[in-house]
Amino acid sequence: MSERAAPFHCPYCGDEDLRPGEQGHGAWECAACNRAFQLKFLGLLTRGPARTPDGEGEAT
Repeated sequence: MSERAAPFHCPYCGDEDLRPGEQGHGAWECAACNRAFQLKFLGLLTRGPARTPDGEGEAT
């Protein structure tokens, strides 16, 4: 099994000084803004046909 990916920056302040949090799997703490956040994998997206910017038909 491979190691989980770590976030590169804080989603609140953008700083890179992150450390694993004590709350459990997926929890991270930002030393710059003193916030804690958690990452969670929700699942894979199903992709339908690609659309053009105007929403008509398939993109070429």
